[in-house]
Formats: sequence, structure tokens, C-alpha cells
Amino acid sequence: MPHRSTRATARRACAESLTDGPVVGAKVHSLDHTAAAYPPHTSAHKARNMNNAHIIGWGHTPFGKLDALDMEQLIRDAALPAVASAGLQLADIDGIFVGHFNGGFVQQDFSGALVGVAIPEFRHVPSMRVENACATGSAAIWAALDAVGSGRVRHALVIGMEKMNTLPSQQIGETLLKCSYVKEEADTPGGFAGVFGDIAGVYFERFGDQSDALAMISAKNHENGVRNPLAHMKRDLGFDFCRNVSEKNPFVAGPLKRSDCSLVSDGAAALVISKDPVAGAMFQPVRWRSRTQVNEYLPLSRRDPTKFEGAALAWQKGLDTAGVTLSDLHFVETHDCFTIAELLEYEAMGLRGHGQGARAILDGDTRRDGRLPVNPSGGLKSRGHPIGATGVSQHVMAAMQLTGTAGDMQLPRAGLGAVFNMGGAAVANYLSILEAA
Repeated sequence: MPHRSTRATARRACAESLTDGPVVGAKVHSLDHTAAAYPPHTSAHKARNMNNAHIIGWGHTPFGKLDALDMEQLIRDAALPAVASAGLQLADIDGIFVGHFNGGFVQQDFSGALVGVAIPEFRHVPSMRVENACATGSAAIWAALDAVGSGRVRHALVIGMEKMNTLPSQQIGETLLKCSYVKEEADTPGGFAGVFGDIAGVYFERFGDQSDALAMISAKNHENGVRNPLAHMKRDLGFDFCRNVSEKNPFVAGPLKRSDCSLVSDGAAALVISKDPVAGAMFQPVRWRSRTQVNEYLPLSRRDPTKFEGAALAWQKGLDTAGVTLSDLHFVETHDCFTIAELLEYEAMGLRGHGQGARAILDGDTRRDGRLPVNPSGGLKSRGHPIGATGVSQHVMAAMQLTGTAGDMQLPRAGLGAVFNMGGAAVANYLSILEAA
């Protein structure tokens, strides 16, 4: 296994690669989609989801390096289409939930109040900001779902947003390391790539070199991302580029190369969530079969870094509450901040046992034409990863698939899907099981 880069070199290489991209730089389930369609709601499952709500509209900016757009414009570009597609007027929104990590990327904090500045019609609408590391967007969705489920809010607007390309490369890495256990991990060389580089290094030592699998995950997601007009990088890099070290694809941290790292992106996404469908909405509504959050220890020193145990528990609980198995799903949008993360998530969701996650991609199971397509949108690896927007974006991508409005991304069969979004190194784990209503 190659030696980890020095601290300065790793930080610089990772931050530059993430800003510009590679060129700019448990129980194993059988998957058989030839079987009958996924199970319908039973009365017991309906009871467990009695506070269910619907996604009735959405908006999504392109992701990328958006220097010309400030936070207020990003809000408008995501929120206004979301409300319009829901068949609502701005006056119908009675609760706003903003997912914004920030952490020092922009000087303006208190971003819940920024929505009313960007869209004056929301001047007096209750608005709050939520932060939960890279799961910030899903945390905002959960807050909105709780408000709608309680009856306090009828139509909730969720906005996830981030401007990341505002700092020098080294500061980007240092800012993201705030999502680690600072007492022990703040000086990790390479920033968060160093954290996941360490995870990959331990995994490689225990289970063998996984470089082929990681390169195949990266190549798969970039191939999928070409179909996504909103993606930060719409370029099919191919397996050979992702597998081999080169001037444009150097090692960044541990065994991770530049092509194993998600992009540093700007962008925003928005959802409108309502208790009931709304007549006049542009899209078919989407509802939750289940939603689950499971937390895990923040320090990696207190757990096995080769197991995402909190994520696995979220998957077990979420599938059980939904009354389905993994084999019932038609696709998953998962949190591939680094390729090693997607590999470990294969194991967490039950595609393969511990140490066997590589088989899922090597056997083609998670490809677009595989038994369980994973990240048909291109994932964070190609679509981009503006921290506060990511969880909301994943839900938009899933909703598009479920309603048959995903354009070139559309899968031939997409009746039941899942979204997995995590904060930190699988610390805050959010799982949604979704279907068209």
C-alpha cells in the first residue's frame, strides 16, 4: 500500500483536487427484481407511518464552482421552482427549514433569516437553520417532517445550500475537519480525505487491496453523472483513469487517489413537504415508507473504522419499518463522499458481508444495469457535494426517479427507492425509504 502523503502535500492535493476535480482535479440479501413488485402498505406499516408526509415539489440548482451566485441567489434559484412545482403560492408556505453547514465558508451566518431577505414574501414566515455536518440537508428534512407531522406546519419549505469555493484550498480542508472529533483528528493530514484515507488503509490491511473496486465505483458514478445535467462534473473518466496514478490523478491520502474524492461544490436544492398531496402540483407526490436516524460515536478511536455500524442499524430499522427488504428496492442514492465510503455502505445496507463489499461492484450489482443501481444520479462523486445541500439533493434525485421525471437518468424500473445520507464518518446516519404516492 502506498505511503500517505505528507501533511502539507496531502492537504494541498486534496483541496485542489476537490475544488477542481481530477481534470479540473450482517445478513446478505439476494436481489431478484424479477420477483413480484415490492410489498404494499399493510395496516401495521401504515400505523407506523401515520405521520407520513409527501414531497410535492422540488427545485435544484446546477452544482459546481458558482462564483457569480451569492447565497441569496442560490436560495431563489432552488426555492422558487420548488414552490411553483408544488402548485402553491409563496403565501402558502408556513414553515421554512434551512440546511446550511457553513463552518466558516462564508461570513454570513444566521442563514435561516437570509431566506426572507432573498424572497421578501417570506419576511414573516417562521424559519430556522439546521446543521449536522454532511447530513445537514437530511436533518433539515427531518425537522420539516416533524413540524408537518405535528400539525404545526401545513406546507414546509426545505432548502439545503452551501458556498464552499470561497476559501484557499488548505482552509477548505481545515473547515471540513470540524466534522471530525477535533480532540483527536483535527491534525489529520489531508483533511477529511485523510480521515477516509486512514479508514481505507485499515480496510486494505485487513481485507486486501481494494483499488480495483474503488476505481470501479468512481468510474460508475462518473459514467452515471454524464446523464445528469445538474452535476458538477459531467465527464466519463473511465476505469483506467480512476485505477492508475497519474499527474492528474495522484495519491491524496493513504490509498485514496484524487478520483476517489468527491468534489468541493457550490449549490442549493429545495423540497416542499406537505401532509397531503396538493391539486395542481406539477409532479406526482412522493411519500416516505420509513425514515430513520441512527447516531454513532464521533471518535473513530472508539469503534471499528472498517464497519459503519450505525449506518447498518439505520438500514435494518428503516427496512423493517417500511415492511420491505433490500431486494425490494429498485435503486439507492447513497453518500459516496469517498469511494471507500460507498464500499462500506454496500456492507451496511446488506449487499455483502463485512470485508466483502467489493464484490457488489466487481459483480456489477450496483451498476445502472445491475440488480440494485446505486447512485444513478452520479452520486456526490460526480454530482458534487455542497455540504448543506447534499441530503436535500439526494431526495430530489430520488423523487425524480420515482415520478419518472429523471430524464436521461431515468431507470427503467423505479417504484421504490432509498436515500442514505451521513454526517461525518458515518456518525449521523439518515435513511429514507421512498415511493411514489
